[in-house]
Amino acid sequence: MEKQTNRKNERQLKIALAQTAICWEAKEQNYQIAQKWVQDAVMQGAEAVFFPEMSFTGFSMNTDATKEGDERTISCMRALARQYHVRIGFGWVKDCMAECGKCENHYTVVDSEGTVCSDYAKIHPFSYAGEDAKFQGGSALAQFALNGIPCSSVICYDLRFPELFQVISDKAHLIVVAANWPAKRSAHWKALLQARAIENQVYLLAVNCVGSIGGVQYTGDSCVIDPDGVVRASLSASEGMIYYELTDDAERYRKAFPVKQDRQRTLYASLEAQAMEKVEK
Repeated sequence: MEKQTNRKNERQLKIALAQTAICWEAKEQNYQIAQKWVQDAVMQGAEAVFFPEMSFTGFSMNTDATKEGDERTISCMRALARQYHVRIGFGWVKDCMAECGKCENHYTVVDSEGTVCSDYAKIHPFSYAGEDAKFQGGSALAQFALNGIPCSSVICYDLRFPELFQVISDKAHLIVVAANWPAKRSAHWKALLQARAIENQVYLLAVNCVGSIGGVQYTGDSCVIDPDGVVRASLSASEGMIYYELTDDAERYRKAFPVKQDRQRTLYASLEAQAMEKVEK
């Protein structure tokens, strides 16, 4: 049954963001650790638990060690979701070698019955780090609902592309941003998250990893940001869980300050075409 508040039937959801120090390329070990995180979250009343990008391997280019053709990670998380009757969001690597010679960077959400309700393939591989050599980009959005709240998810580098968020937020009131975002660009992480929340008037659930993982340092900086850009909860520099009881009041923000109605989508497309034409000439 959907939880609702007394204010115009706005829906609520208690979430948990698991800011983890991922054991490098050690799936089985990370699965066991994840069970403890999920158990703790449920004891605190969480209805949904979200893990970082590539949740149980860390961000690795060694796809021989991370890729899955049997959806082993999905099977494990489905079992956990059923056992603890909680939704779980998690990242994993899909083996697409037979189709395209590459893999896909996925983020999946399963419901409390263990059913997959969302499966997103990262649209923007991080070419600066060579991710595009190992991973093909996805071509579809993820749309799902939690307690009646329209949601979506993106992965890490996607955060740098505001056009994607504008499209997603036409329907979504809550966007999960799962990442392995390095410490040396943490200022970008914080600034871009607030910008995306403000621009799109959405809640952002940003969950990052922490510590030294595969030779890269991460500071976490996981957070919950509201549609006005206010950081409602955050955690930096250490492992831990963020708990937050979210009320879906995104529509109130949008009605009070109706930015989206002034977007000129057709004009933007025309201007882009004009710019490309000039470049080609």
